[in-house]
Amino acid sequence: MDLGLGGRGFLLTGASRGLGFATARALVDDGARVLLSARSADAVDAAAASLGGAPAATGVAVDLADPGSAEELVGAAIDRLGRVDGALISVGGPAPGSVLDVPEDAWRAGVDSVLLGPLRLVKALVPHLGEGTAIGFVLSTSVRQPIPHLAISNGLRPGLAMTAKALADELGPRGIRVFGLLPGTIATDRIAQIEAASGDAEAMRARTEAGIPLRRVGRPEEFGAVAAFALSPAASYVTGTMLSVDGGVTRAL
Repeated sequence: MDLGLGGRGFLLTGASRGLGFATARALVDDGARVLLSARSADAVDAAAASLGGAPAATGVAVDLADPGSAEELVGAAIDRLGRVDGALISVGGPAPGSVLDVPEDAWRAGVDSVLLGPLRLVKALVPHLGEGTAIGFVLSTSVRQPIPHLAISNGLRPGLAMTAKALADELGPRGIRVFGLLPGTIATDRIAQIEAASGDAEAMRARTEAGIPLRRVGRPEEFGAVAAFALSPAASYVTGTMLSVDGGVTRAL
């Protein structure tokens, strides 16, 4: 299937590794050009180099929690890509903990990173988007059902999902699509770290897989393929929706 990505330019945040990088790989493999961003300059430069470097892939180090980063990132995207046909916006997970145990400053930090950072980027980016472009948010299955010990994610990601649906209403008349992606457990470095911290990574992986209908965790490239499709012209009538990429673990409709 030709996704129609050849020559198109995409901005991806949180993309030096994990799900963002897997999406960048899928986009580049289909002929698109990408600008990757992350907080670490070394990491984002290495990620861009592994995708072949310029002109297919370049990187810039920014922290979306910094109020000035959105304009800087959009400026870099216009300069390096020439055109922006879409963006995949992902931020790191907020601090773990239960509702009653997480301190207030962790909630405030979560609002800055999970909500305000992406919204600043959207506001800076939208004036440069035209008909046929797309904005995707990497969210979580916590949009539909709470995840134990991730109170901040449970509280904030559903709000960003509803904001994405509202944006789909606002931007739809301009031909701009907006959607969310809800990954389940995907075999990224972050998941490996969580499993290792449990004291018995193999046992934790076995428990996780037992609760997934497909009986395995996902591969990053499986997420990347779905994200690339959703960003592409092949998904031209997909907007205002939340797409689960979770092996069936979400039981809610």
